[in-house]
Amino acid sequence: MSIFDAPGPGSRNLSPPLTKCTDVPQFTALQMEASRFRRDPKLHLKHLLADAFRCQGLMAVHKTSPAFEEGKSVDVSERSGANHREAEEILLRRDNSGNSLSGVEGVPRWSTTSQRRIILDYSRQHVTGETMELLFDLADRMGLTERMNEMRSGMNINFTERRAVMHHVLRMPRGYDFAPNNSILEDVHSALDRIEKFSEEVREGKIKGSTGKELKNIVCIGIGGSHSGPEAVGVALRGDGAASKAVEGRGSTLRFVANVDPVDFDLNCRDLNPEETLIIVTSKSFTTAETMQNARTARRWLVRILSKVSPGLSEEDIIAHHFCAVTYSPKDAEAFGIQSNYTFPIWDWSGGRFSVWSAAGMLPLSIHYSYAVVKRLLDGAHDIDEHFFTCPLGGNIPVLLGLLGVWNSTFMGYHARALLPYSHALRKLPSLVMKFDMESNGKRVTAAGVPLPFHAGEIDFGEAGSNGQHSFYQLLHQGRPVPADFVGFMESQSTIDEAYNDEQSGRAGADGWDAELEVSGHDELMSNFFAQPDALAYGRTLNDLIQEGVEEHLRQHKVFPGNRPSCSILMTKLDAFAIGQLLAIFEHRTAVQGFIWGINSFDSFGTELGKVNAKRVRAQLSASRRRGASVQGFNNSSGYLLEAYLSHGRATR
Repeated sequence: MSIFDAPGPGSRNLSPPLTKCTDVPQFTALQMEASRFRRDPKLHLKHLLADAFRCQGLMAVHKTSPAFEEGKSVDVSERSGANHREAEEILLRRDNSGNSLSGVEGVPRWSTTSQRRIILDYSRQHVTGETMELLFDLADRMGLTERMNEMRSGMNINFTERRAVMHHVLRMPRGYDFAPNNSILEDVHSALDRIEKFSEEVREGKIKGSTGKELKNIVCIGIGGSHSGPEAVGVALRGDGAASKAVEGRGSTLRFVANVDPVDFDLNCRDLNPEETLIIVTSKSFTTAETMQNARTARRWLVRILSKVSPGLSEEDIIAHHFCAVTYSPKDAEAFGIQSNYTFPIWDWSGGRFSVWSAAGMLPLSIHYSYAVVKRLLDGAHDIDEHFFTCPLGGNIPVLLGLLGVWNSTFMGYHARALLPYSHALRKLPSLVMKFDMESNGKRVTAAGVPLPFHAGEIDFGEAGSNGQHSFYQLLHQGRPVPADFVGFMESQSTIDEAYNDEQSGRAGADGWDAELEVSGHDELMSNFFAQPDALAYGRTLNDLIQEGVEEHLRQHKVFPGNRPSCSILMTKLDAFAIGQLLAIFEHRTAVQGFIWGINSFDSFGTELGKVNAKRVRAQLSASRRRGASVQGFNNSSGYLLEAYLSHGRATR
């Protein structure tokens, strides 16, 4: 069946859109706009940022209602609409000279509130209001709103594999009106109920290992999204107060094994007591080569040690008590020896790179941090889902980020993007976003199979601030221009600064400020968060250096061109809810870019060829190790390297 076959009555299949973004007039207009930004020195960011009225239109805010934030029961119809959140554009409170306008008639000031907010400032992008209008027009011509609605309603927008893309359904609250198929949502919550019950029974010691000891060590075996998502969230929650309290006194550990390199398993498990260890194997097919290799290694490790600890234990008993599976293929998990009540579902309509929302993430994280804490992750993501699917494009944070990504990559010629979270807890976020963004949008053809006349996708990288400032920020400031997304928080995850704040109380001068005093650790971190985007935008000119008296032979070395674009995302605090919000924002950003480029962001055939070739190599290695077979069927270079590899193995035996 062709992907162009007309869908039958009641079918969820769609034909891929045939419109190419390069064929619409807005594409040409945006190319001309980008050329203007590149050649006109008056459009340097230092000049654009002097225009307060331009900047007024280049901010957006998303607010979460106190009722939803506090986890109170909210009417389903209210959750399904826009009442639990508010998105708006805000005004800068500065005039063209940089003076505060707070209190000036007609200009609002911030009210003191603890209400959760997400502020997106994209005034340091190479855009004006006219540029954004062209981008919104391009989005209209490419059917962005229609594509978003098709995704929301569960249509098969993964055209090549004829699947829906419904990871957002995994985040919907119980009773939400998912009109296309409420039975799917019922299945999701049935799985969540099982996860809640199982995780609490493990935490309470009701479910034990084969020797009767409590299971305190959780080892997750998976690769790709089933590893990177849960690990990133697990690391981000370590400093959260509620999550830390849930772990307190349990003596539990949460480890992740992904690499087929045996060193990964060894380093993660060598200090664990197998009697207290639960292995969670995540594989949609339960045939993923790396995952199953590590699962067999874990089985041998457990059986070897536990059969000595308790000689009467059979291999079947050990596997039954120490293995869980998260899979779309429960029969294969059963063949491995895993009990059906230790097997949890994952669905084909949720891509592996979005696995954190399924049992792949919810099960291990709930066992370690409690279901009550981790459920907030889903709530935060659902909050952004509602914002994404219902908010007008002009104030829609994921849409704005996606359009700016298209602008920078396709029109401005910036092919990389740096993600810079100013939070140590989010140090795994850049690699997670890199995983789902590059796997989704690294495509060479449209969804209809037509070769693209440009390179889609961005090269993502990043590191937590302020560590990154001492490595690749050199390149960001004086080397290749790379658009950057900064993420910061108004509150620290840690309470260690509270003692400092108590010490400083009452010691400031009459105006409440004393330049001689230190600042808290969080303020020190955030000082860099606020300073770096301006440093990238404004730079440092030769005239600045002359006026500062810098020695002549150093001046050119200390010039900073500036004019490097960035976005700043300022959030209230980092907890499970906010982590869910942040991941959903970047997931939807990726989808928006794919919709504009006209590609299928939800297949990943590019990950297959190398693995197919690895099967031939695996067969050769097996034959050479077992039977001494010579290396055959490879090109000269690969054959030479294989011979060298095998000869070393023979020499060390």
